[in-house]
Amino acid sequence: MAETGAKSLRVDLITREYPPEVYGGAGVHLEYLTRDLRHLADVRVHCFGAPRDEPGVTAYPEPVELKGANAALRTMGVDLEMAAGAEGTDLVHSHTWYANFAGYTAKLLYGVPHVVTTHSLEPLRPWKAEQLGGGYALSSFCERVAIENADAVIAVSGGMRRDVLAAYPSVDPDKVQVVYNGIDTELYHPDRGTDVVERLGIDLSRPSVVFVGRITRQKGLPYLLRACRLLPPQAQIVLLAGAPDTPEIAAEVEALADELRAVRDERGVVWVQEMLPKHEVIQVLTHATVFVCPSIYEPMGIVNLEAMACETAVVATATGGIPEVVNDGVTGLLVPIEQIPDGTGTPVDPDRFVADLADGITTLIEDPGRAEAMGLAGRKRAVDKFSWSRIAEETMTVYRSVL
Repeated sequence: MAETGAKSLRVDLITREYPPEVYGGAGVHLEYLTRDLRHLADVRVHCFGAPRDEPGVTAYPEPVELKGANAALRTMGVDLEMAAGAEGTDLVHSHTWYANFAGYTAKLLYGVPHVVTTHSLEPLRPWKAEQLGGGYALSSFCERVAIENADAVIAVSGGMRRDVLAAYPSVDPDKVQVVYNGIDTELYHPDRGTDVVERLGIDLSRPSVVFVGRITRQKGLPYLLRACRLLPPQAQIVLLAGAPDTPEIAAEVEALADELRAVRDERGVVWVQEMLPKHEVIQVLTHATVFVCPSIYEPMGIVNLEAMACETAVVATATGGIPEVVNDGVTGLLVPIEQIPDGTGTPVDPDRFVADLADGITTLIEDPGRAEAMGLAGRKRAVDKFSWSRIAEETMTVYRSVL
């Protein structure tokens, strides 16, 4: 076994997402964690998808023998191949249920420690049953067996840590450590250019309300679309939203967007459904008056940090780890939410949540000076508290604790 502090320590990171195939926060996390961990250890990455050119990164396609099988079963097939690929490692570190089964299998196969980072939890996402059908039971199994048998669990926020211990009460609390997600503030910084926003049809003469995220239940986009009906008429709604989880959520959002267009002027709603390159998103965020995160489930929410790093004020739901990122009244406004305790995150009073969301957004639209000050404070907070080099060091500390 390598010395715990030595550069020769081999760490195998196991993940579904890795650049360029990134669609959510976990993929962003892996991109930057890998970069900074490489200064501290011998890092190998195992991911899903097409072959990668990056040294030390191995990608695994779905087994052809499982073509047409349930999506969760196909995932488990990839996991078994990734576990085989981790032979020779000193420690495996898996991210999300998609890769947890690979990490757990490698732990058993090679007798090495398994660290799990929890970016979300299956028991708190019951709507996934809409997407996976019976595969939801398999995804839940993969997550549960990995977390309950992990040598250490990294939670991306204090709220996430509380959720882990509530969802999996057999887990020793001492094994669950908080290591925040981070932000690359050299990449994410204000871009005052206008070529992207002009190409997308965003009117720079109007205050803009921006949402960035996948169309999934947890992101709360339907609540935002309802709230936008209540905003001042000069506000322009900019949605960078695509990749719907299911046809049902896609249809719901499309209908709400049509209703919103009907009550606002012709250019009052700009909806971009394709995934934009980072540099284009950064320019849109920079020119936003306010960024909105209406999530009903969010273990941390890297997207809030991305907006803050671009000097944009944030209005976000006070749920999960968001209050640990957004400093209420300083870098943005938190919207209170009382949620039904059934794991869905559904507001007890949806109309109240929608109205409070609208009130928070309106407050900053009508006070652009305050929004600007919050944006400056947000940038400072992102730089001071959420650097990836710091997070890599904290992750190494967790590794050393289990070796």
